Amino acid sequence: MSQHPEQDPTPEPDRLGPRPLRRPAVDPAQASVFGRPAGVDSAFAARNGSHPDPALRTAPPPAAALAEAFSRSPQESDVLLQRPPGEADGEQAEDSPLWTAKEPDPWRDPGAGAMIGPPALDKPEPEAKVSAAPASGRLLSVPELLFGRRVKTSALIILAVVVLVIGGAGGVVGWFIARTGDSLTSDVTLAEVQPNIERPPGSISDVAKRVAPAVVTIEALTGQSGSTGSGAVIDGQGYIVTNNHVIRDAANDQSSKLNVVFSDGSRAAAKLVGRDPKTDLAVLKVQVNNPTVLQFGNSETVAVGDSVIAVGSPLGLSQTFTQGIVSAVHRPRLLNGEGGDPPSAYDAIQTDASINHGNSGGPLVDAAGAIVGINTSIVAADEGSGSIGLGFAIPSNAARKIIQSLIRDGQVKHPEIGVNAVTNVSAEFSQGARVANVVENSAAQKAGIREGDIITKIGDRIVRNSPELTVAVRTHEIGAKVPVVLVRDGRELTVDVVLQSD
Repeated sequence: MSQHPEQDPTPEPDRLGPRPLRRPAVDPAQASVFGRPAGVDSAFAARNGSHPDPALRTAPPPAAALAEAFSRSPQESDVLLQRPPGEADGEQAEDSPLWTAKEPDPWRDPGAGAMIGPPALDKPEPEAKVSAAPASGRLLSVPELLFGRRVKTSALIILAVVVLVIGGAGGVVGWFIARTGDSLTSDVTLAEVQPNIERPPGSISDVAKRVAPAVVTIEALTGQSGSTGSGAVIDGQGYIVTNNHVIRDAANDQSSKLNVVFSDGSRAAAKLVGRDPKTDLAVLKVQVNNPTVLQFGNSETVAVGDSVIAVGSPLGLSQTFTQGIVSAVHRPRLLNGEGGDPPSAYDAIQTDASINHGNSGGPLVDAAGAIVGINTSIVAADEGSGSIGLGFAIPSNAARKIIQSLIRDGQVKHPEIGVNAVTNVSAEFSQGARVANVVENSAAQKAGIREGDIITKIGDRIVRNSPELTVAVRTHEIGAKVPVVLVRDGRELTVDVVLQSD
């Protein structure tokens, strides 16, 4: 059982005391800089406000020149603050707290020394709130902005009037100089008249007005491709004539479509009535009510120099009219067949009226508006180029016979002599068609025509080349007996040939 400490006779062992403090020696240089002045043993000033060392009250004395310039005079040695201007000595503004101090204030004494002490103000003043936007100063007026100082309003008005007068005078002078300096310009008013435009019957405008509703654009659509051409309405039941090469691709493809576009923009589906590749003609039919119809003229009365008009849709430009003259008649044309068709031949009317791709199938009309030809082909300077004034049309007399046969029978039969001929280029005869071969059981073989014979005349028509031979034969009817003049071994012979059907 433990005993109470006060009653424990055994003394407690001695305890170890704290270790002695080891303070390094203070550097005298640092002590002189950072140490307290002599007699100051605390970081705070004395409570009575006086410094224990009067020697530390002031800074070094000011320079003599500054003291002399800014110090008070002996008479003002007892004045603490400067009086406001205009106040007599001894007077103070009662409403100004600045002059109410009756005792000297050491904080306002310029000669007071700097020391560490209590705050200068008993109560801290509240901090002024800083506005979000700085206050803007006085705005400058226009005169101050322009001239840098104030200007009278009357002076500004006078200045504005002077500027306007000078500007107006300058404008008038400039206008006068510009007008009088250039003799090519002047202030004129052009006269406007409304004369009566005369379009007598037979004029081009009159013909165009009457013909336009009967000329159509033909669209042949085959798969994803298509082509355009021209045509003319020739019958009240909706029959339209055009070229075979315009609708050839569509005729060979059952899935193709043929459309006709009239001058008023209306469209109609067309059906193929028949086509004749040997004369490059075809007939279509559309369902329309009361169409405008063109009449056929007599192509045999057409003479060189007659005025003609070609109508159609060249390069897709519908309702295009071009005027020209008849350059030649009875111009044989032989064109190679395409797409499996045989060559085509016709006795053409040549014209210098502009004909381009797309005019094919359109009418060539005379001054009365009657069809004298069907525009078919041109001679171009280069492959694919346009018109150079050499256009050809199928004569209306020959076309009418083919069209009637197509509408009646859907096909055409042509007279045939039964020879293959080429243009003669021998030295003895510079013209004629030389027989290359004779077809078996043909009209030529039965008449005794041999290979190498040079045919120079068919009936009353002279044959100058092989195309003209074909054209001359087709001017006669099937079964007709036609005299044929030929040259054999340098001798001229005449044989009668009974033409057969092709």
